[in-house]
Amino acid sequence: MNGIKLDEALKAFFIEDIGDRDVSGESIFSEKETGSFSFFAKEAGIFCGKMIIERGFRLIDEHVSVHVLKADGERVEEGECLAKIDGSYRSLLAGERVILNLVQRMSGIATAAAAAVKETGGTEAKICDTRKTVPGLRMLEKYAVRTGGAYNHRTGLYDAVMLKDNHIAFAGGIKQAVEKARNACGHTMKIEVEIETKEQLQEAVESGADIIMFDNCTPADITAWLPLVPAHIATEASGGITLQNIRDYALTGIGWISLGALTHSVKALDISARVEMKGAVLHGIN
Repeated sequence: MNGIKLDEALKAFFIEDIGDRDVSGESIFSEKETGSFSFFAKEAGIFCGKMIIERGFRLIDEHVSVHVLKADGERVEEGECLAKIDGSYRSLLAGERVILNLVQRMSGIATAAAAAVKETGGTEAKICDTRKTVPGLRMLEKYAVRTGGAYNHRTGLYDAVMLKDNHIAFAGGIKQAVEKARNACGHTMKIEVEIETKEQLQEAVESGADIIMFDNCTPADITAWLPLVPAHIATEASGGITLQNIRDYALTGIGWISLGALTHSVKALDISARVEMKGAVLHGIN
């Protein structure tokens, strides 16, 4: 992740949560009172968010000491300590919620991505994400996808041409849409075309698409239609794909499988901050 962009994002998140002050923390603790708490995994999964913890707390207070015990992409087990943070009570309490929210979400995405990749074992299919990310979190969520061993699809509307059903409808057909895009963007920009029928597939091939997405197609349809696609055209399956049926899609011979579920409906990994004093855990922070 880009550290400068990450710091800018974190500052905005802290402003949203803290405003001009943490009323709870500042009302009962002085600036001089110090202590520590640790982040613990409450379930197994893939850890992601080392930079969030390190840079986040130091943005709150440069004097906070942060020790992250796991690397991004490492598996964690239930009850395992992930990080220890030492500093003023005020700083720890002001930063913990935003930081925990982000680390839990990113670790959940990394865990889901790793599970999807595992389901494609022994096949040629590669897992990638989509643009179905939470506004403001795309950089973090796509990083988490990579951390889990999957790949990123396009980052935004600006870095690839993807002609979906509405583009094609507005343009008057696949041939017209591809031709207009090619003329406007030149030969260095790849063009992906979304298809749902055999007839659309044939039109996409004839139009010179670089990538063909089989959208909401069954594994049986994809298996039957893939021989119609020349070897130089990349193939992708998307729509209605879950961890329960992803292997059926991988076994078709498709090149890529894109999963919106990696980001739009992922379950956060359960992680908590526990205050420790004199070696004893006193309580958790929710």
